[in-house]
Amino acid sequence: MKYIFMVAGKGTRLQPLTLSHPKSMYKLDEHTTLLQRMVALIKKYDEEADIIIVTGHMHRSIEEQVQGVKFVYNPFYEVTNSIASLWFARDELDADNVVLIDGDIVMSDDLVREVMCKEVDKPCVFVDSSIKTDGDYNVEVSGNQVLVMSKDLESYYGEYAGITKLDRASALLMREEMNSMIEDGFYDQWYENALVQLIFKKDFKLYYIDISSYEWTEVDSVNDLLAARRIHGRE
Repeated sequence: MKYIFMVAGKGTRLQPLTLSHPKSMYKLDEHTTLLQRMVALIKKYDEEADIIIVTGHMHRSIEEQVQGVKFVYNPFYEVTNSIASLWFARDELDADNVVLIDGDIVMSDDLVREVMCKEVDKPCVFVDSSIKTDGDYNVEVSGNQVLVMSKDLESYYGEYAGITKLDRASALLMREEMNSMIEDGFYDQWYENALVQLIFKKDFKLYYIDISSYEWTEVDSVNDLLAARRIHGRE
């Protein structure tokens, strides 16, 4: 499968820690950074993995520390969001199975093995249904399908866990919508908003996988950094 990490951002919510240090290069132990851990786990459970990392902020630091992957650089990371980062890697979306991964996600070994590295036959996002309040980017569902994803939902099924899995047809459809949004000047959006646009404009069928029984964290705060170290330390 193809895995695309988005690590271009400046990690402003973790400043001053990220002023001179990329968030994805936070050390979980003496030898392993956040991004190195995720790359290593994917390679462990998917020997045919094709891994692309979209960089921006302090890109040379990341490129020097992660081996065996392809790098794509977003030179406009200061004024864009993840949709622009994915746009720079848009040619990589022409694949049978594509996994889009926010670069500040840490997941348990079993979550990567049992869920993330398994092929899918329909587009889906990872959702943690145990998070009902204070979620960052949240998901409302009906049955087994996603109705909407947004930062502004007052009530929702769960929090989006930073992973989207696409089959070839949905990846190409998303690329088309993303190209349209970039052309219209919406380069400040999250790439997931292209999926939301497809739901509303084209009745796109987006499904979800509930990962509430697994350990994971998005690293946006010092407490999240400590949670990431705990997940790493248990394995």
